[in-house]
Amino acid sequence: MAKKIRVADYIAQRSVEIGVRHVFLVTGGGAMHLNDALTRHKSLTPVFFHHEQAAAMAAESYYRLINKVTVLNVTSGPGGINALNGVYGAYTDSLPILVISGQVKNETYFKNYKTKLRQLGDQEVDITSMVKSITKYAITIKNPSDIKIILDKAFYFLENGRPGPVWIDIPIDIQGSLIDPNKLKSFDGNLKKLIKDPAISDNTRLEILTKSNLKRKSLDKVFEKLKKSSRPVILAGTGVRISKMNKQFLTLINKLKIPVVTGWNAHDLISNDNKYFAGKPGTVGDRAGNFTVQNSDLLIILGCRLNIRQISYNWKKFAPKAFKIMVDIDQAELDKPTLEINHKIKIDLNIFIPFFIKKIQDLNYLSPKEHNRYLKWCKERVIKYPVVLPEYYKQKSKKINPYVFIDELFKILKKDDVVITGNGSACVMTFQAAKIKQGQRLYTNSGSASMGYDLPASIGAAIAKKDGRIICLAGDGSLMMNLQELQTMHGYNLPIKVFVLNNNGYVSIKQTQEAYFSDNVAGVDPKSGVTIPDFTKLGKALNISTLKITKLSNLSSKNFIKMLNSNKPCIFEIIIDPNQAFSPKLTSRKLDDGTMISPSLDDMSPFLDREEHSKNIL
Repeated sequence: MAKKIRVADYIAQRSVEIGVRHVFLVTGGGAMHLNDALTRHKSLTPVFFHHEQAAAMAAESYYRLINKVTVLNVTSGPGGINALNGVYGAYTDSLPILVISGQVKNETYFKNYKTKLRQLGDQEVDITSMVKSITKYAITIKNPSDIKIILDKAFYFLENGRPGPVWIDIPIDIQGSLIDPNKLKSFDGNLKKLIKDPAISDNTRLEILTKSNLKRKSLDKVFEKLKKSSRPVILAGTGVRISKMNKQFLTLINKLKIPVVTGWNAHDLISNDNKYFAGKPGTVGDRAGNFTVQNSDLLIILGCRLNIRQISYNWKKFAPKAFKIMVDIDQAELDKPTLEINHKIKIDLNIFIPFFIKKIQDLNYLSPKEHNRYLKWCKERVIKYPVVLPEYYKQKSKKINPYVFIDELFKILKKDDVVITGNGSACVMTFQAAKIKQGQRLYTNSGSASMGYDLPASIGAAIAKKDGRIICLAGDGSLMMNLQELQTMHGYNLPIKVFVLNNNGYVSIKQTQEAYFSDNVAGVDPKSGVTIPDFTKLGKALNISTLKITKLSNLSSKNFIKMLNSNKPCIFEIIIDPNQAFSPKLTSRKLDDGTMISPSLDDMSPFLDREEHSKNIL
């Protein structure tokens, strides 16, 4: 007779079997059996956080570094609700997490009755209805014997298609129920049946219904357009790394020998000194990248979903002269209303890129001379239009120019450093100004773009990386959103270097308010109601080494270098100039009737002289 085990223990063992090694959690009574099983299993290492949102953000960051899924374990009611922001960010950025939540016992779960109650059980919430649109698969288990088939389906979605989180909600009585693993139902792999499963999201259903379309004719068309083009460009997005094709991507561009620009959150695919690097296009990108894209006659888009931040609200003028070829795993992204794509290829890049490379080799493809001429033209723009201007170094402000700080910091950083940013100034200015070395990582959460991401994501990265330092670039306002995790960082003695960009509040939204509502700046700084603490004092209260940086020369001090190179957590508070706006930046204009209009990507603020601008349009 087979030995029976708890459902919770079965979940722990199955998680280990798919490669899970860490569990991120905040313990709670509604998940007590899950907490016990997941922390008891000898092959699982628990990491405890002070807030579920932070644990979720850490879980997606963990995957970004080592391509391994973590279990995110939360309790019922507020525990699950608190995790929503981080799970949503994982969904938009295509990152898998196995979320296991506790739920009230079946007899007090209001969905088991025909009732219009708001709540029946203690700390009860219908969490799966909340998360269905931000997960690939979300279900509350009603019968212990269903645990295997539900886990089978969840694991299938974690490993297939466009990545994203799955959520399994487990009533407390089912968590502790005993089952015979040999008598459980399995998922038979029948996708036609799976389509009808109400637990899958609409986007997941579309993923199953739409087949990949990489045919010989499709690839032939890419080469036909490539040979005929004079100004071809590759726009590479985060899908390249998600598909684990970052190394093969470098092989591809070395064979094509055409300009390469990187999408938002994908700048670490190639180094700034790569001979094919031609800029970072976007609404808060750089001029060179936008000139490269806007003048192209062929744009090959690899794993970039072309969101509004990338192509602007004036999307009809995005790469207006180019024949656009887009390769993406998600049919919905290819078909969205803000895009005009000439040739759509729905395929995973881990299939497309190797095929593309093989085709180049089979054809003995040689790059035409026109391609090299355009590459040279693009590289000239990279040199001519730097983000960090010489005058930034000459400013007489008593505070540090943030662009200069980023420029100097990246000169110091090593090739194996991982740099994680919050949103707002920490992200925009870093993404624009960072001169990335090959091997460095630089990322934030792009889709949710939530404040408070920086520190939890850095903790997740530090757990994943095990050795080597993590550079956390946090805005002062952003850090306040998950300030409690400084204790988590300290408690686990993680080698995270937190750089707090102190500009006295929310500079990003302040810029917007000053541009459009200058007579009513609200909730962005001490004058308008938002106050910021002294972070060096906060750090000292937590026994974390701290240093306040008030001038650029502090970055070469012995104390700074010693702290930066230590294997302990540190906080550096950088006093930056709050008057430095994002630059360059695509700036909308407000007409007399209140209508907002956006210029095309090539026309960034501060605006170039019209004659100079016209010289950059081919």
